[in-house]
Amino acid sequence: MKIAQIAPLWERVPPVTYGGTELVVSRLTDELVRRGHDVTLFASGDSETLARLEAGSLRALRLDKDIQEHVMYELMHVGNVYQRAGEFDIIHSHVGVWSLPLASVVSTPTVHTLHGIFTRDNNKVFRQYSTQPYISISDAQRLLNINYAATVYNGISVEQFPFFAEPQDPPYLAFLGRFSPEKGPQHAIAIAKQTGWRLKMAGKVDVVDKEFFEKEIAPHIDGKQIEFLGEVNHEQKAELLGNAAVTLFPITWCEPFGLVMAESMVTGTPVIAMNMGSVSEVIANGETGYVCQSYEEMATMIPKALKLDRQKCREHVENKFSVTQMVNGYEAVYEKIVGDRNWRHWFNSAIRNSLESITSLKR
Repeated sequence: MKIAQIAPLWERVPPVTYGGTELVVSRLTDELVRRGHDVTLFASGDSETLARLEAGSLRALRLDKDIQEHVMYELMHVGNVYQRAGEFDIIHSHVGVWSLPLASVVSTPTVHTLHGIFTRDNNKVFRQYSTQPYISISDAQRLLNINYAATVYNGISVEQFPFFAEPQDPPYLAFLGRFSPEKGPQHAIAIAKQTGWRLKMAGKVDVVDKEFFEKEIAPHIDGKQIEFLGEVNHEQKAELLGNAAVTLFPITWCEPFGLVMAESMVTGTPVIAMNMGSVSEVIANGETGYVCQSYEEMATMIPKALKLDRQKCREHVENKFSVTQMVNGYEAVYEKIVGDRNWRHWFNSAIRNSLESITSLKR
């Protein structure tokens, strides 16, 4: 099958440090190539992939300080894909609303994975193009009445994460994610201070979150109880999560999936999280972590989480959130959409031929 994958230009594929969508696109694209598909990845020029790479920018836009109007690059990026739509059997978009108008005017079908949340503004666009096929990354994400083709959970490369049978001594709590209000680093700090636990924190600080970080996070970082590690690469991430006694996921928004939860559990470390968005679908409550109704409850669950079986945490991810399972899900969607399109073409062609035959007989 000839497949086009459209990735955002903000981060490279795969991301050097933090980047959930781009990491999923990388794992999906490379596995599709391994399975024999002809895949073209439309992404930033510094991306690394087994697929054919078509660059929409020289490098990830986040890293290019000379670019001021990112939207122009995104528009050209998506436009390039749809100018070449006839080369593909299916187009898989990971860029949200950017691809919706163009997808509606070409014959090649597009399937859209929803990596974010619906907002007051973007849901107007999704409603306008509600009949296009969408893939949700959790059932909790389905808050708008549009054409969902399937739910396909994000998958991680289990073999790339070592298993940690025991946490590090002295023990600590871990937080990994963007330092933004919706990811809840401020609540992770509050939980650590309430319980007296050490807390190691890692992740990126986007420009839009710089003021939040400086006011709400930085004053608490002392390098002793509260430690800030900055952005970390894959190996550092695995060490941070695997050596932790518990990973905190104190979100304040409806998380569409939350790769950090799966990445923590696959190293053996249980997760304590707020019950918002996909959390109850990703964590097996009472087995691989705890799903809580308040930040106060999260703090009280730490002693219980320490008693959970770390091997079961890893097995949970192996059984539910592997790359193999993710790609199986996407392949099934591709085959159905392409099959339906081919059937419609055959049916329409048969109708035309029949009408032409009837017209010829009348003559």
